[in-house]
Amino acid sequence: MTVIGTDKEMKGQGTRPAPVRDYVDQILEQWARERPDLDASPMGTIARIWRLARLSEAATEEIFAEHGLSRGGFDVLAALRRAGAPYELSPTELYSSLLISSGAMTNRIDRLEEMGLVERIPDADDRRGIRVVLTARGRAVIDDAVRDHLENERRMLDVLSHSERRVLPELLRTLLLHLGDLADPLDEPDAGDGRRSTKAR
Repeated sequence: MTVIGTDKEMKGQGTRPAPVRDYVDQILEQWARERPDLDASPMGTIARIWRLARLSEAATEEIFAEHGLSRGGFDVLAALRRAGAPYELSPTELYSSLLISSGAMTNRIDRLEEMGLVERIPDADDRRGIRVVLTARGRAVIDDAVRDHLENERRMLDVLSHSERRVLPELLRTLLLHLGDLADPLDEPDAGDGRRSTKAR
């Protein structure tokens, strides 16, 4: 079931080991035996995406732990860092972009504030509102963590050829767009007057 590229793509790249059965192959074989009337081939893609997410998550959490972060903490710091100077967002912007509840976001912010990585400041445009801002220490931590995280992801992708690494993101984007995972049209790098948007990315 594993795609290893065409003969032309493989020339000059050495010989890749013959594909072996993975866990999803086993599942598909069982369904083919028990329900031969069904076409279970979509499971070959979706189940692998699901299992890949779970396996890669375990590997990335090890990297985050080396920087004293959980996955949730990393996500909050990364969202603030990507927002650009002054590296601040509202709690609503944070939990909306990370697809978690407001209560879960409050817990994450509390923990990061205790660690000195973020702080809450009054919202200048809303007397009842607050902003969450990245501290200097928080910026240093997330910059180091992102560097190591990206290197870890590169190692995960080393098994793929250059052409496979180019095509795979395009295929995944197509699937995500089909499922409604669209970019925020209001999240523009420049609001038209020289100011950066403060929406989370």
